[in-house]
Amino acid sequence: MRRPSFLSTDPTAARVVPATGFTAALTIVSSAATAFLAVFAIALSLAAGDLATRWETELAGTATVRLPAADEGQDVQVATILEALKQTPGIGTAHRLDDGEQAALLAPWFGTDLPLDSLRLPILIEVTEIGDGPDVEGLNLRLEAEAPGAVYDNHGRWRAPLAEAAGWLRKLGTVSLILIAGVMAVTIALAASAALAANGQVIDVLRLVGARDAWITRAFVQRFTLRAAAGAGAGTLIGMIALLLMPGGAETGILAGLGLSGVEWLWPLVIPPAAALLAYAATRAAAARRLGSAP
Repeated sequence: MRRPSFLSTDPTAARVVPATGFTAALTIVSSAATAFLAVFAIALSLAAGDLATRWETELAGTATVRLPAADEGQDVQVATILEALKQTPGIGTAHRLDDGEQAALLAPWFGTDLPLDSLRLPILIEVTEIGDGPDVEGLNLRLEAEAPGAVYDNHGRWRAPLAEAAGWLRKLGTVSLILIAGVMAVTIALAASAALAANGQVIDVLRLVGARDAWITRAFVQRFTLRAAAGAGAGTLIGMIALLLMPGGAETGILAGLGLSGVEWLWPLVIPPAAALLAYAATRAAAARRLGSAP
């Protein structure tokens, strides 16, 4: 199978493009930086999808009864609520959350060092629904009569906003990838244009002695494509290492889900080839403008 032109080695053509200098450093550094950012944009997009799925799974079929904390009589109210829930059609199970369970719920947001003893947290009763669930309005009326202040919440008002927020996070990650690709392409095109301008006299002499535009273009395309691929490869590797070194667990708060797992680690490996293709297209376009021929 024939290799792409930018992978073919031509030492004579490569001499047209300086191996070092400002344009070489600009191409490699910009490719590495944008690839590093692309790794985190991919992680953000994938984490947002996982987050939306987890939120939907955790909230579906569950509900919570909240009862404001009271100095006395709260145990009687809790018993009354549990009895009312037991008698309500559409309710599967119900149990009161202890301090440890409440701490686990708050850990993703406030960490594990939250002093629960100094806070007057409401009493929470976790409920699982069966079938179509209970009549929420009727159940709230009964709870208000038997245990004033108790509220039955089936999380309906939370599901849509959370799913929408996760969807926007995924879109943000996708838009970030598009912007990163655009910045990389523009930077490489500018670097290629600068190299072409700096070597303008050499290019003119080469054309006078019979060098074809395709030969000159291939020299620049080869150099800048390989530079972009090398820089993107380094940036991708550093980004993946940074993701691996990020702390995980509940103590990291709501950022605990930002990362990659399983086959998701294969996605960043697409970045270096994509950077090479962007550099190939951008350099050919810049060379076409300078040489006055179609890419």
